[in-house]
Amino acid sequence: MPQSPKRPQRQPAAPRPAQNPSSAARPAPTAERPAPTKTTPAEKPSLHPRNRHQGRYDFPALIKSSPELAAFLILNPYGKQSIDFANPAAVRVFNRALLKAFYGIQHWDIPANYLCPPIPGRADYLHYLADLLASCNGGEIPRGPRVRALDIGVGANCIYPLIGHSDYAWQFLGSDVDPVAIASAQAIVQSNSGLSGAIELRLQPKRGQIFQGLLHSDERFELSLCNPPFHASAEEAASGSKRKWRNLGKQDPKRKLPVLNFGGQGAELWCAGGEAAFVRQLIEESSRIPQQVFWFSSLISKASNLSGVYSALKKVGAQAVRTVDMAQGQKHSRFVAWTFLTPEQQQHWRQERWK
Repeated sequence: MPQSPKRPQRQPAAPRPAQNPSSAARPAPTAERPAPTKTTPAEKPSLHPRNRHQGRYDFPALIKSSPELAAFLILNPYGKQSIDFANPAAVRVFNRALLKAFYGIQHWDIPANYLCPPIPGRADYLHYLADLLASCNGGEIPRGPRVRALDIGVGANCIYPLIGHSDYAWQFLGSDVDPVAIASAQAIVQSNSGLSGAIELRLQPKRGQIFQGLLHSDERFELSLCNPPFHASAEEAASGSKRKWRNLGKQDPKRKLPVLNFGGQGAELWCAGGEAAFVRQLIEESSRIPQQVFWFSSLISKASNLSGVYSALKKVGAQAVRTVDMAQGQKHSRFVAWTFLTPEQQQHWRQERWK
């Protein structure tokens, strides 16, 4: 897999002790309607141990690989090299450099004003999902094309399939309701050799639905993952971004800051009812295809939404539920995963697809 001679490192946070890699592989209850199993990071949380983005970024190495990044280099308040994360153009070029240096992605771009996600956190979600599969497979992570993952809301950036295929050689189906996002993701796949046979993009023709109308009845996936729209309206999304800038002390009357530094279109950022409503629908629709996906999952940005998620999962009769906490610096997040497969069905799945 192509990488830079010297692995770039993340800044400005100093390295933290690695999370116990076994924490996400704790056995789940198998009662008919089990209580959710919650796994938590170590005392001082950091990125997943397999995450490539540990420590400070080596900007000279990144610039050597991607010279265009040099134009966006600044010194942060600690006198360390960084980029201006309030500048969408800088974030886009930075992501392009990271994908090239760490994952061998030679060509990557997105349309203006589309979501440009922070890569380390996206990678963490995939690594913990890999641990989840390992917990059902004697501690061994299933790798290669035998594992298919479904990315709900793949976006114009196609980040999850790019990282997941690079690190685990998984096959991906990415779906989205936005034709522009699908076209952008398809352009990324076609521009990089070796991806066309590994990543499929599919437009969800029924806006307002998630699984329904998207999948063929004979398709099976080891994982589904989702980064749901967080907000209930465009106004709420803009307000949340302004509050973030204020909390970070970045408000400056002499400097025009973007409304959303990582960009994002409506379907990427908000929907009626916000995250809670979207995940409820995700859970309800998942219960209609219980045998097509081994582990369903979704990021949950707001801890206050967890109780509603657990209630919805109990209502549809999920066989096992896992909650995995993650952290990147001061930012804490989590995802919830659930399965409708009984232990016997899980064993049959493993023997049929992973052996």
